[in-house]
Amino acid sequence: MLVIPAIDLKDGACVRLRQGNIEDTTIFSDDPVAMAGKWIEAGCQRLHIVDLNGAFEGKPVNAPIIQAIAHKYPNLPIQVGGGIRELATIDQYLMTGVNYVIIGTKAVKDPNFIKEACQNFPDSIIVGIDAKEGMVATDGWAEISSHKVEDIAKRFEGYGVSAIVYTDITRDGMLQGCNIEHTSSLAAATSIPIIASGGIHNLQDIKTLLEANQPNIKGVITGRAIYENTLDLTQAQQLCDQYQQKK
Repeated sequence: MLVIPAIDLKDGACVRLRQGNIEDTTIFSDDPVAMAGKWIEAGCQRLHIVDLNGAFEGKPVNAPIIQAIAHKYPNLPIQVGGGIRELATIDQYLMTGVNYVIIGTKAVKDPNFIKEACQNFPDSIIVGIDAKEGMVATDGWAEISSHKVEDIAKRFEGYGVSAIVYTDITRDGMLQGCNIEHTSSLAAATSIPIIASGGIHNLQDIKTLLEANQPNIKGVITGRAIYENTLDLTQAQQLCDQYQQKK
């Protein structure tokens, strides 16, 4: 299982939100490129970047910064989300060195777009499913839909989706631990690899996720915990590697 550090971009800075609230923002760095370098030095094997402005505006806003990170660290796999709603946007990101694009709102509102995107950009499409109380959230978490998480995930079986990033928005940025029950349930309901997100606080949370013994959970995203030093990224990845070696 990969421990994937998150860089959330708002107005060019590296920030974290609480429960997806754009008004509840903590700025951690005004140099996202340097922050990416810090996580590489700590041993990260993949980077998660979200264009928060893009998520709310429905189009890329912080793309130049993302491009700068991809250019400086060409050997680091990068997954990007936030405002990706057109095939041309996917193409632009992949051309600049991004490895995976995460499609959230568009995936829920237009599932056929995911099929088309997977056909045009094989092995590069990740679906982002954000949820509150088991129901899917869209538009930068501003809207709660009538769709259940498992139902949305099952729509994408056979499309060629590389992974699903599943975020419980009630836990995101709150350092209260990952929603193990819902994440494991989703992982068991689909053959698509799951990347857990939201609420990771410390090494015990990583251990608990590992002990859920759900092989379809391939990664976990961490944000506030590594910025506030309640989780050591190097130790977390080492724990995952050791767990894998024992199996």
